[in-house]
Amino acid sequence: MKDFRAVRWMLAALVLGHGAAALAQGKIYRCGNEYTNDPKLAKEKGCKLMEGGNITIIQGTTPRGSGEGGATRSSTAAPRPAPPASAEQRARDSDARAILETELRRAQERLAEARKAYADGNPEKQGIEGRNHQRYLDRVAELKAAVGRAEADVAGIERELSRLPGGNPPAAQGAR
Repeated sequence: MKDFRAVRWMLAALVLGHGAAALAQGKIYRCGNEYTNDPKLAKEKGCKLMEGGNITIIQGTTPRGSGEGGATRSSTAAPRPAPPASAEQRARDSDARAILETELRRAQERLAEARKAYADGNPEKQGIEGRNHQRYLDRVAELKAAVGRAEADVAGIERELSRLPGGNPPAAQGAR
């Protein structure tokens, strides 16, 4: 009989403990992208009360500082030079550059073809377009859009090439 009472008391204490933990969170207020459970601070900042379920906040990582013991660098300290790239990294950069240069050549070829087809906004009429001027205008608009997309592709690849170590893309302005 004693064992049964002890188990019952432990069970009651466990249930009350979980209930207290659930109530311990209290009211949560949202202040933009921040959350608080301090009603005074929430009132000062004009925060809104959050309704519904509990909120779980995971603390983000802090950037590691430079120097001994993880201490952060002072604002007057000179920045440390980047460590030299490993052979593997240089090989990856070289492969990436080769792939992007190939893509750039293809994109420049597509741009040249699109410009040729567009013919400065005056392509030759095809088939029924002689009698249906709207169809011709629609095709000219499609050709113009294709030129714009091709130009954007070339510009994007050139940007990616310029971000790689080693600088500017070779012959990037050749197709323009």
